[in-house]
Amino acid sequence: MKPLPPPPEHVDLSRLLGSLDRALPSAIEGSIWSVGRNAIEAVSLPVPMGSVCSILRRNRSPIPAEVIGFSGSTTLLAPLDGAEGITSGDRVRFVESNSTVRVGEGLIGRVIDAAGKPIDDLGELTASAKAPLDAEPISAMKRPPIDDILTTGVRSIDSLLTLGRGQRIGIFAGSGVGKSTLLGMMARGTDAEVVVIGLVGERGREVQEYLQRELDPATRKKCVTVVATSDQPALRRVQAAMTATAIAEYFRDEGKHVLLMMDSVTRFAMAQREIGLASGEAPTTRGYPPSVFSMLPRLVERSGTGPTGSITGIYTVLVEGDDTNEPISDTLRGLLDGHFVLSRDIAQQGRYPALDILKSLSRLQHHLASAEQQAGSAAVRQMLARYRENEDLINIGAYQRGSNPQVDRAIALKPLIDQFLAQKARDKCEWQATLLALQQLASQASVPTAPPTAARQPNAPAALSSPASAPAPQ
Repeated sequence: MKPLPPPPEHVDLSRLLGSLDRALPSAIEGSIWSVGRNAIEAVSLPVPMGSVCSILRRNRSPIPAEVIGFSGSTTLLAPLDGAEGITSGDRVRFVESNSTVRVGEGLIGRVIDAAGKPIDDLGELTASAKAPLDAEPISAMKRPPIDDILTTGVRSIDSLLTLGRGQRIGIFAGSGVGKSTLLGMMARGTDAEVVVIGLVGERGREVQEYLQRELDPATRKKCVTVVATSDQPALRRVQAAMTATAIAEYFRDEGKHVLLMMDSVTRFAMAQREIGLASGEAPTTRGYPPSVFSMLPRLVERSGTGPTGSITGIYTVLVEGDDTNEPISDTLRGLLDGHFVLSRDIAQQGRYPALDILKSLSRLQHHLASAEQQAGSAAVRQMLARYRENEDLINIGAYQRGSNPQVDRAIALKPLIDQFLAQKARDKCEWQATLLALQQLASQASVPTAPPTAARQPNAPAALSSPASAPAPQ
């Protein structure tokens, strides 16, 4: 008998053995005790949290459900596909101790639901391997440091908010400010090998529009899209985020550099709030139960570098009432490796992407960027800061030109900086061209601007070689 071949080096055996430890006998059955609005109670069902069960409805097909908690001797279940037709006394059969999803190269170019089933009418999936939805993150000591730049094709991000492969970033914005448009620009312009997009709680109308308008055919060929619309049960919306992350982990373990884009993590938190309240948790901050704030780090920590590949995580955060200090935003800002803030005021001025550079931060910019790029970024930021400090005086005409040379320079360069930061949605800025444009802008920022005289007006600054007026996002 031939010995079994050794497992691939990149396979984490400890994670696989952990899955075996959680395995249970399959012949476990209970029965429905009561059906409530938000949860179903079952008796004689000794299975752990997170187990997947099948509710055998009378004269109907079974529906899957997940264990979300316990109340005394009863087990609390949340159905994955609605509770229609479930009655007291229906049998509940244990299926598996943790949810899994099929993974493989056959997922690339496909659109699937939260359960991993295709919804794009392109036939069955060829993926046969399985991955746990709620896998443990890679150990901190096994994560290589982030040393490689991830280009996005977005000039303002690549130059002033440089990202690294394996970094995790949040895009913070209110509704209608251009989050989805910016995600589409980054998906089209990135040099990542695989793009995994998780659309969590999206409006059904926007899913097809996003796929057709924001992603070109070349980008769709390297994308895996996971969709759970807003009308689906809360457990499906949570599952969609986990499924997208599990798929990204598979490709990372295969040695690929993955861009994981989740829109939005706020709707993930809202779905988990529904589940937590249904299981009997007490609401705390703004109605969110404690389980929400324990789920968020478990989700985002699964992104990052691995022994052979990386997952760069881009998470959109829907800011309620444009309040960036609300609980979900505040928690994620501390968990992530930086934040991009989209400003409604900038969007109303017609400049897209509506990035507020002064409020945005990439924590790895100082490590990834060259000394020349850092100097250019600092010069542009300084001009933006000087202009914002005196913006009210400038707008009402109270500022006297010549009283502060730095403010004079900021006023002269403001149109040029706005032009540099703006970019059409379909344009892709190459890395070298971006650095050259930043160098040109920084060199003008370091040249003193002569104060005006009564005889003539100051000369307007020279225009950049790349015009950039941008349309409003769809």
